[in-house]
Amino acid sequence: MNDFDLIIVGGGPSGMFCAYELVTRNPDIKVLIIEQGKRLMQRVCPMQEGAEKCAKCKVCAITHGSSGAGAFSDGKLLLPNKSDTIVRGNLGLHMNFSESVELYNYTDLVYLQLGATTKVQGEDGINYINNTLNPYLRSADLKAKCSRIRHLGTDGARKVYQNLEKWLEEHNVTIWFDTEVTDLLVKSKKVYGITYSKQGKTKQIKSNTVVLAIGRSGTEWLEKMCQEHKISYNFGSADLGVRYELHDTVMKDINEVLYEGKFIGYPEPYKDMVRTFCQNPSGFVSAESYKGKMTLVNGHSFLEPVSENTNLALLVSISGVKNPFEMTKSIARNINNIGRGQPVVQRLEDLRQGKGTTVEALSCNSVVPTLASATPGDISLAMPHRIVMDILGFIDKMDIIAPGFADNNNLLYAPEIKFYSLILELSKDCETSIEGLYGIGDGSGPTHGLMPASVNGVLLARILTKSFKK
Repeated sequence: MNDFDLIIVGGGPSGMFCAYELVTRNPDIKVLIIEQGKRLMQRVCPMQEGAEKCAKCKVCAITHGSSGAGAFSDGKLLLPNKSDTIVRGNLGLHMNFSESVELYNYTDLVYLQLGATTKVQGEDGINYINNTLNPYLRSADLKAKCSRIRHLGTDGARKVYQNLEKWLEEHNVTIWFDTEVTDLLVKSKKVYGITYSKQGKTKQIKSNTVVLAIGRSGTEWLEKMCQEHKISYNFGSADLGVRYELHDTVMKDINEVLYEGKFIGYPEPYKDMVRTFCQNPSGFVSAESYKGKMTLVNGHSFLEPVSENTNLALLVSISGVKNPFEMTKSIARNINNIGRGQPVVQRLEDLRQGKGTTVEALSCNSVVPTLASATPGDISLAMPHRIVMDILGFIDKMDIIAPGFADNNNLLYAPEIKFYSLILELSKDCETSIEGLYGIGDGSGPTHGLMPASVNGVLLARILTKSFKK
């Protein structure tokens, strides 16, 4: 006999929205969410309490807990442009365009009901790209994309997801925090539950429907599950690079009009794809722990407080590697070794000249670092030469669009890595090769970002609702 109708592994946006839609459509359904981290208001990073450096917590409060990494992200909800005619991203494998319009609009409405801002950024983005940036884009041999965005800010995102957490618990969704799923229960290619560990005790719980919504930080665990239970998967490309920090004034027009501009280039000599990601106007570079084994960098932007700097990721896509996940972890560990356990920060001029940045050089740099715990040093000692050249070539291209983007005083922080290179083989209904086991969201599903992950959760809930009503 099943203990729950459905078990969701992971309490990020995809898992929470899946639960929301399920109980909205069927209030009698018994749903369990299992989350390795803490409930939202108990998620506190030691650096928020005065710690000078990342403590390398085994369960990082920045990436784990209720609402996942979304609670500490810059809170950008990407909405389709009015001119779009196709489903963006890999969600197009699971829905057609008309379905996506309805699902995005519906999910956006839920966010508004939960307290999201009514203001939409980037409404004039397409016109700005077509009418203003195009000559510079052609000269730089770059492409640009943009989206309409509701920017919650990190503080606003936490309020919205706290409201969602409260709503779920008020509507009889069971949520277990500080609980680790250690294994899947699979027999004859069918799932029948999970094994979990809480306070040192290991137990099993039964359900014929299990949804994996683990987020990017669960890639290592997911690979282990795939190997042990013969779940079909592949490796895609890896995204490796730096978090780049520069004065707001350089990015002023792009920040104001596009807000989250996405630029893509293929710089010489290798012509690898390099792209910008997660742009944070007046934001802060942040550190996050990966299972207590390494410290990575990311970026946040708050409604308050604000800085004088914009930060954004510069990511190089790596393909043709048997296991990109292991490769990028190895590079991250080497960079942390240079940084004595912390991320490394380097001035652009120093990277070009092949020398490490010193504490003295950083203290008089015109761009003041917003991640004080980063160790000044030389990223090129650990970052592959090809990746360094890709990033430097891309920075020069961006300088044509935004003069000052290649200023010597700009800062590069490493490592920035996006762990979504493992790709589950999913059916159109998001089911894995194991019957009753589904994958959604950024780590175990086809999405990258808060809004697509949330939409993915709603999509799967509607699919599953049909089977529960039979």
